[in-house]
Amino acid sequence: MKKIRVVVIDDSAYNRRAITRMLEGLPEVEVVGYAVDGEEGIQKILALKPDLVTLDIEMPRMDGFTLLRIIMSRCPTPVIVVSSRGGDDQVFKALELGAIDFIAKPTTVISDELLKIRDNLLDKVKNVFKLNMSGIKIRESLVFDNGPSKTKKKGAGLSLKTNYAGISVVAIGASTGGPTALQGIFSTFTGPPSFAVVVSQHMPSGFTRAFAERLNRSSVFEIKEAEEGDLLQRGKVLIAPGGRNMLFREDADSVVVSLQDPYPAEHYIPSVDRMFTSCAGLFGPHLLGVVLTGMGNDGSKGVKAIKAAGGQVLAEAEDSAVIFGMPREAIATGLVDKVLTLERMPGEIMHRCRVTCN
Repeated sequence: MKKIRVVVIDDSAYNRRAITRMLEGLPEVEVVGYAVDGEEGIQKILALKPDLVTLDIEMPRMDGFTLLRIIMSRCPTPVIVVSSRGGDDQVFKALELGAIDFIAKPTTVISDELLKIRDNLLDKVKNVFKLNMSGIKIRESLVFDNGPSKTKKKGAGLSLKTNYAGISVVAIGASTGGPTALQGIFSTFTGPPSFAVVVSQHMPSGFTRAFAERLNRSSVFEIKEAEEGDLLQRGKVLIAPGGRNMLFREDADSVVVSLQDPYPAEHYIPSVDRMFTSCAGLFGPHLLGVVLTGMGNDGSKGVKAIKAAGGQVLAEAEDSAVIFGMPREAIATGLVDKVLTLERMPGEIMHRCRVTCN
């Protein structure tokens, strides 16, 4: 069996040793080299041509961002960011530059706490042979505007007693490759949309607020991390908080967020299945579900619930998906209305929601 060849890049000798030990605990993984900064990292990647790189963002001489720009242009390679930069949006900048995923270091000091990331790291590494590098390059080609926030028009709350014409809620599920896909979709809209959007992106706690704030800067939508009791409104995007599930309930004449802790056996969090199912029960034929790139089968049960309620479902095509697991499982239900690449997804959403785009 072919082994996954990994290069570990981190300026901390302790972190390099700890990550190497974790990786080499998998029989299918071989750590073929390491580097202490970006310059040495580029040399090792070009010489060894690994299947995967683990990368710290903050390093001397050359940081992780510069390394990503150079490697993705000269020798595109899957990169997982293993960094303590979880308190701001720097990790999402790394994803925009081509990193496929990230893992947060639990501490910035030398400590056995680092070993807590082991299962998460090994989970992501095992999927390296399922990666589609052309899908990563498609996301790199998207234009991101992270300047001042665009003008936003606050929409009305959604009432269950209103007779909707067409789609009123778009529910999106994503995992690996999802952050840049979502930013590409939301930045495409040129005018205030006539529908609400809810998103479950597999992500640990502590990251989704910065993620929502970054998305908000480049979209006409008002985008925020969901809080208990938040009102679903047209033109507003609610991002499920990392580590919790986002469901919905009727409150008087409106629909509001109900956050719930995951079940002990739940593997994918926030759960796309549970979000889809909750939306389907409230919005029925006025719901559009969208399954984007990601590993696993989260969303497939929710697709069945949406279709049973009379809603519509779109799924990302294999050509653009970084990992085709979630879309493939959704398509396998035989209930997806249309399969299309990421570039065509915003136009299809607009078309089905009866809005126009330039």
